[in-house]
Amino acid sequence: MKKLFTGMLLLAASTLAAAQSEKEEKLPPPAATEDWSFKPPLVTPGETCAQPPSDAIILYSGQTDLAKWEHPDGSAVRWKPDGDALVIVPRATDIRTKQKFGNMQLHVEWRTPDPSEDKDFNRGNSGVLIMGLYELQIYESWNYNTKIYYNGQAGSVYKQHTPLVNAARKPQTWQTYDVVFEAPVFRADKTVEKPAYMTVFHNNVLILNHVELKGPMVYQGYPKYKYHDAKLPLQLQEHGSRVSFRNIWIREL
Repeated sequence: MKKLFTGMLLLAASTLAAAQSEKEEKLPPPAATEDWSFKPPLVTPGETCAQPPSDAIILYSGQTDLAKWEHPDGSAVRWKPDGDALVIVPRATDIRTKQKFGNMQLHVEWRTPDPSEDKDFNRGNSGVLIMGLYELQIYESWNYNTKIYYNGQAGSVYKQHTPLVNAARKPQTWQTYDVVFEAPVFRADKTVEKPAYMTVFHNNVLILNHVELKGPMVYQGYPKYKYHDAKLPLQLQEHGSRVSFRNIWIREL
């Protein structure tokens, strides 16, 4: 009788745990993580772009040789080199570096296409995925001509942090991101010892000041950390828009 009672208790506990797990996995609608509460004021940036320092790892500088990059499936890059730029080919999927990085200083120059090419909510839509997980959003956000939630506009840590100001330039104009990224640190038991942090200058204007990241980017639901390697590839997102990139470099910290 005691064994039967114990078995019933174990079965009840297992059923309750399964029900709780199913409840926890039910995600909120995507709009639940859209932040419209703070509209960053407009700031007019300067015109100069930074040059790479002597100890930088040059990832793209206008060369047609894309040996440092690949698609996530390991195939050769299908994006289109155009002069000193590299242009996204829609539906060709993201690209990532073959080299892996952790703590870094990152410089990326990017340019959104003619807005008439894209549909609403996809104007110049791309992103810089640091470690392939933590997204710094690219979007056509000049003068708020394109409507999107503020934690999804250019310069946001996607759906986590709204930029302090909107320093975006006009479409079809080169823009810069200068990023200092501190990778998360995990304990031996794979729990988080220290979260990731990010500081970002957009067109030489400080827009994110050592913000704490809540976990990898998610579109639906709330971010949370899962254990991953100390170094992972840098990834550029293909989201159907012909965004261009040039002058990409990293300094390992």
